[in-house]
Amino acid sequence: MDIVLLIEKFGFTTVMVVGLGYFVYYVWITITKTVEPAVSEMQKTIIRLTDQLRLLDQDMIRLQQKVNTILELKESETYGKEEKRKTKKN
Repeated sequence: MDIVLLIEKFGFTTVMVVGLGYFVYYVWITITKTVEPAVSEMQKTIIRLTDQLRLLDQDMIRLQQKVNTILELKESETYGKEEKRKTKKN
């Protein structure tokens, strides 16, 4: 009933503007008190995870280099054994 009296006294437009103003104020307070701290915490977590991902990427690169080195050594060892066999046959 109070809303009807306010509309009769001030008009529909004025009451709606005040209502929308309160809505904007409520959303603003909710964003600044709830959403912004959560986003800040998420940013910290994302930065930490990105750093861990970079470290893992560097570890993968080192591991790949080691595997490549081992494969090259095995290949050269196999090639050396084949050369020795060829020289013994001749």
